Amino acid sequence: MEQMELKKLQILSAKIRIDILEMLVHCGQGHLGGAMSLVETMAVLYGKQLHVDPKNPQLEDRDMVVLSKGHAGPVWYATLAECGYFPKEWLFTLNQGGTKLPSHPDRTKTPGVDMTTGSLGQGTSSAAGIATGQRMKGSKRYTYLMVGDGELNEGQCWEAFQYIAANRLNNCIVIIDDNKRQLDGYTKDVLNPFSIPDKMKAFGFHTEVVKGQDIEAIDAAIDRAKAVKDQAVCIVLDSIKGAGVKYFEDMVSNHSVKFNNDEVIGEAKKAVENLQAWIEKEEPSCLS
Repeated sequence: MEQMELKKLQILSAKIRIDILEMLVHCGQGHLGGAMSLVETMAVLYGKQLHVDPKNPQLEDRDMVVLSKGHAGPVWYATLAECGYFPKEWLFTLNQGGTKLPSHPDRTKTPGVDMTTGSLGQGTSSAAGIATGQRMKGSKRYTYLMVGDGELNEGQCWEAFQYIAANRLNNCIVIIDDNKRQLDGYTKDVLNPFSIPDKMKAFGFHTEVVKGQDIEAIDAAIDRAKAVKDQAVCIVLDSIKGAGVKYFEDMVSNHSVKFNNDEVIGEAKKAVENLQAWIEKEEPSCLS
């Protein structure tokens, strides 16, 4: 990846993080941890890898995204807004009455959302079905499926993975966000997943592990996944829940954060200021 392209994706990531923080502070609460851990992946997808058109969200031959861990909707909404799918003002209606940005993604409400998700596990089956339909049509489109590590407690995920692997649906790129935590604690304590990469390999997937906040590594892993022709593909993100803001990374209960006291709100605002200052410093070099 060229340095200019990398810098643009880093700036996009910073803007997405700002949007997540600002919309959740405005809302008063929301799923911060699992949204922040996917920021770089979303930036790589929408900033480089996806064949999509924000001006035509229903583009016939577009790639499709299924965010099975639907509670991470804020990262999707922020990304879509930054990429021009809808006005950024919508972000401040998150989860309010009449909003087009509900707590969990709804394909009937939000431009750019291809599949309604949130009931954990079900997005895996949906993505498998979408990829099957694309293959039956002879389409070259890709489906990107993003799954949470805690979500892997759901048996439906493994049924879908077995189907994807058995049918070698390499047009369905499975991305597992292994941020080590879920709603009730650390995944190893709630229901030990042991080695997720080893499980995916055993199921028949070409599997790679990359740092979840490493833009270049994520991009390169997607390129390699697209080059695999005879096997299902999976990228496991070794990520950090609440990534990008140390205060929230260290917060024990960062799955869903309540912005209801001066300390939490202050830390969010400080993070926004730091990110904005960094963008102001770096963005001019990308525009020249």
